[in-house]
Amino acid sequence: MSDQPAHAPYDALLLLSFGGPEGPDDVVPFLENVTRGRGIPRERLKEVGQHYFLFGGVSPINDQNRELLRVLREELAAAGLDLPVYWGNRNWTPYLTDTLRELVAAGHRRVITLATSAYASYSGCRQYRENLADALAALEAEGLPVPRIDKLRHYFNHPGFVRPMVDATLAALDGLPEEVRAGAHLAFTTHSIPTAAADTSGPAEDHGDGGAYVAQHLDVARTIAEAVRAETGTDRPWRLVYQSRSGAPHIPWLEPDICDHLEAVHGEGAPAVVMVPIGFVSDHMEVKYDLDTEATAKAAELGLPVARAATVGADPRFAAAVRELVLERAAAERGECPERCALGALGPSHDLCPVGCCPARSPRPAAAGADSPYA
Repeated sequence: MSDQPAHAPYDALLLLSFGGPEGPDDVVPFLENVTRGRGIPRERLKEVGQHYFLFGGVSPINDQNRELLRVLREELAAAGLDLPVYWGNRNWTPYLTDTLRELVAAGHRRVITLATSAYASYSGCRQYRENLADALAALEAEGLPVPRIDKLRHYFNHPGFVRPMVDATLAALDGLPEEVRAGAHLAFTTHSIPTAAADTSGPAEDHGDGGAYVAQHLDVARTIAEAVRAETGTDRPWRLVYQSRSGAPHIPWLEPDICDHLEAVHGEGAPAVVMVPIGFVSDHMEVKYDLDTEATAKAAELGLPVARAATVGADPRFAAAVRELVLERAAAERGECPERCALGALGPSHDLCPVGCCPARSPRPAAAGADSPYA
């Protein structure tokens, strides 16, 4: 019997997230990081930053990641796994490159990464992998050791992600007035992306001719709707809708927008709507503003009762799912055949992103994939 730890060959877990400002003075510099290379004027960024200024210039994502770090460390320790957990962001402190410097200084050379994005798309997967490649290139240029970094598979349909969303949906339904609860519709929300990016998301061999982003969300929405029906005995109308569009008006993005959807179903006679943000791991700014502020105001204008389901956040079941995913990938790296849990119709996602998966307009090196220069 091997005396290797169950997480071998990995010696560290990296929580990789988007980042967000933690005060008013951070807002514009943060947005400059997010939009670097796009030539957006500073004055325009100040306008965009109003969403953050409404909340004191603080994005909730960082505190939520700190809480997730805490529960992940507790979960790993309770399972007897001596696997340190680090945290790095793409666009704000703690910056990814700084975290990798800290990680290699501590002697870690084989890292498994959890990205706070559950689905396949350029912005939700490959862009994270490109940022990892950039950070590794920076270490290499500085003469530092370059760790091998792998990424956990997409976890959108893992039970530890889906089941907390089912319970959150049921709780939101219970929060509606009793007289409208039975007829409430479900609106499953996620971040809108350009239709061209949606059409090329994921490898063709897994999802026909691309289209993984929409297919994965539809599968999760259907799974939750069926679980809610089984729990309540009510077959509710539901639809996948989108939010947080940020692109130029002439470029097609996924629709319908949540506010347009609320107006449409109100016109059709829906008595209430529960908004279920399946596209988001935590209640960060796009959830707090686009749903809790903007969409809720639209519903109030219409006289339409709405409730919003909580995101998974730091739910202990999600932390347990991450532990399971780490051990699953570690076993696969050792040449074993681990059980791969998934709900819905699509089955578990690939471990290694294939060449050309979720392509960008201008190809760049990406780590943690079949085309990684740091494999």
